Amino acid sequence: MSQTDTKTCILDAAEKLFAEDGFHNTSLRGITSLATVNLAAVNYHFGCKDALLQAVIDRRLLPLNQLRRQKLQAALDRAEATGRRPEVRQLLCAFIEPTLEFRNSSPGAKDFIALIGRAMNEPDETIRNCFLRQVLPIFQLLFSGLQRALPDLSENILMARLQFTMGTMGHVMCISAQPALQIPGFPNPVADDKLAKELITFVCAGLEAPC
Repeated sequence: MSQTDTKTCILDAAEKLFAEDGFHNTSLRGITSLATVNLAAVNYHFGCKDALLQAVIDRRLLPLNQLRRQKLQAALDRAEATGRRPEVRQLLCAFIEPTLEFRNSSPGAKDFIALIGRAMNEPDETIRNCFLRQVLPIFQLLFSGLQRALPDLSENILMARLQFTMGTMGHVMCISAQPALQIPGFPNPVADDKLAKELITFVCAGLEAPC
C-alpha cells in the first residue's frame, strides 16, 4: 500500500469511527484495526489523535470552503460591478448549494455529515472547535454580504436569522444523509434534487422578512 493509500485509509477509518462512537470513545487501536495499518503509520502521517481529527475535518472542509468562497465572492463582485446591493438569494445559493451537493461528493461524505451533526449536539467541544475554526471565515464572508444585502436589519436580528438558517440547513443535511422518511398518510418527501431550491426559498423568506 502506498503512503497516499495508507493515509487515506486512516482518514476514512477515523472519520467513520468518530462519527459512530465520538472522538473520545474512539481509540487509535480501533482506527488502525479498521484501516488495517499499524500504529506507527498513524504516528508517521498525523502524529497524534487530535491532529488526525483536524486532518479529517480539513480534508472535507478545505475544498468545500474554497468553492463556497469563490461563489460568494462572485456574487459580491457582480453586485459591486452593477452598483447594487448583493441579492440575498444569490448569497444563499452560493453557500447552500455547494453544501448540499457535498452530501454526494464521495462515499465517506455521509460519515462526515454524521460526525459534524454529532459534534453540534454533544457537550464535548473537541470536534466542534475544529469544525468552527474552518467554518468561521466563510461564515463571516456570508454574514458581511448579508449585511450589505439587508442594511435595514440590525446585526443582532440578522445574526439570529442566520443562525436559524444554519440550523435549518444542518437539519436538512442530517436527515438527507439517512433513508427518506415515509410517513403514512402524508406526501412523499421532496426529491433530493429539489431540496436546495426549496431550502433556499424557505430561508430567504425568513431573512428578508420585515422586522
